[in-house]
Amino acid sequence: MKITNIAIKNRTAILVLTALIVVGGLLSYISIPKESSPQIEFAMIVVTTIYPGASPDDIESIITQKIESEVAVITGIDNIRSTSTESVSSIIIEFTPDKDVSEAATEVREKVDLAKPEFPSDVEDPIVSEIDFSEFPILSVNLLSSGSLSRLRETAEDLQDVLDGVPGVLDVDLIGGLEHEVQVNIDIARLQGYGLEIGDVVAAIQTENANIPGGSIDLGPENYLVRIDGEFNDPGEIENLVVLAPNGQPIYVRDVAEVTFGYKDRASYARLELRQTEPEPGVFVPVENPENLQVIRLDVKKRVGENIIETVALVNAELATFNFPAGTSHTITGDQSEQVVTLIADLENNIIAGIIFVILVLLFFLGVRNATLVGIAIPLSMFLSFIVFSVMGQTLNFIILFSLIIALGMLVDNAVVIVENIYRFREEGYSRWDAAKGAVEEVGMAVAASTATTVAAFAPMMFWPGIIGKFMSYMPLTLIVTLSSSLFVALVINPVITGYLVRLDSEKTDKAKSARTKKISIAAMVFLAMVVGIANWKTLVFLIIAVPALFALYKYVLGPANKRFAGETVPKMTTKYR
Repeated sequence: MKITNIAIKNRTAILVLTALIVVGGLLSYISIPKESSPQIEFAMIVVTTIYPGASPDDIESIITQKIESEVAVITGIDNIRSTSTESVSSIIIEFTPDKDVSEAATEVREKVDLAKPEFPSDVEDPIVSEIDFSEFPILSVNLLSSGSLSRLRETAEDLQDVLDGVPGVLDVDLIGGLEHEVQVNIDIARLQGYGLEIGDVVAAIQTENANIPGGSIDLGPENYLVRIDGEFNDPGEIENLVVLAPNGQPIYVRDVAEVTFGYKDRASYARLELRQTEPEPGVFVPVENPENLQVIRLDVKKRVGENIIETVALVNAELATFNFPAGTSHTITGDQSEQVVTLIADLENNIIAGIIFVILVLLFFLGVRNATLVGIAIPLSMFLSFIVFSVMGQTLNFIILFSLIIALGMLVDNAVVIVENIYRFREEGYSRWDAAKGAVEEVGMAVAASTATTVAAFAPMMFWPGIIGKFMSYMPLTLIVTLSSSLFVALVINPVITGYLVRLDSEKTDKAKSARTKKISIAAMVFLAMVVGIANWKTLVFLIIAVPALFALYKYVLGPANKRFAGETVPKMTTKYR
């Protein structure tokens, strides 16, 4: 095939390309965002309308039904649910997955605007909001203190500002605690006695509590900005404001109201009950007499497409360096990265175990050299797939990793055919590179057709409709990418590497060439070990133990078993069949 001939002609460049695929694949695997589930976007719009004092029946007939009749004509709606309660109408509009979220929100707003003229005048403007499931918190930071909740609130606000600046964090919501506010408690009787209205007091306070720019002044070569600082720094300043001055007699705020520095009405509460602590990773100690503690909670949300593990690590780093006041502590709950780490680790272990079993099968049937030449198709195909996923902007979720497990056995199919056919051509007397060219020329189209049929079988699943279809589309996508990568490896990389390393049992060993090959192999193994070690040192330790164990297993178990199977069992079966 032409692509194989070009690869063999430029075999040095192919070796460099192989090294780049290894490095790029590992770097892509490290940097690609990791999450437990795929990010599925589908439009869900909520329309909330408040009509103070109205009964549920009035809410339904006056507001809910009118909005529903306008919204129902929008294309792409899957379901509409509404709830009419006292003073509140809530309508949830679900769209099909192929509907653009922003387009759906715009169309709903337009239809709600058409329904508004039919509402009574005292109905508040409807609120149209989008439900984004990707904005659920990835972890919660619970602050506890032996001091007052107002002081703890100040600490929480400072920490909120710090966490907002962490790369990958979208938003931080603060829940619970007491927030200070200035309260102006108006005495209605005294206000009426002066002939004033509440609006007069409000207007006086709003007018005075403002910073006013006063232009600029030129003094020689200097130019100065003039600014009138009118914002209140002390609640007591409000008492001395003049509301009105009829007949030159000023009426102060203190004459008609009492100004206090209190707390806002609490809109949220946060509580935490500690039942066990984790002094060391994986070590849990039950708490005696657990209490339901009042805390302030910071819910941290992640940006779409960011790596949840890296984001949580950065948040923990900021918490470790934040200067908490004496008597203040924090507890992390709802850390979703722990679930992601566990899930990815389990799937990685399954992939590694699958690779080992595939290699064991190859060792039994093909021997060490052929199994090595065929086995390199597995990591190279996966590395190339990770590069493609990174370029496509995909995240690494459990469906992609599970699909890689499914694809493991199919990744070596093409390589087995190519490598074995190269050996057959060598046995017929062809030179290394002529054998590689001839072998691929003979079976290349068949290998490509075989891969194409498998890809074609999975391709229709890409168009599976509905939310489940969007969720499951990652499986055929992964299989198509990995199988296409394995075809590239079989037609481009395998012939070059096999051409370098192919050796028949009847061939005499060229000591000089053998020594050079060993040096190149050792250098390649050291380079690969360095790259794997940088990516994950635990994987490197595992490989250092697993590779010698596999060779020992082949020497003492699989090798003798292969000789008995190929030399005795197969001939007996063939004879009996004949």
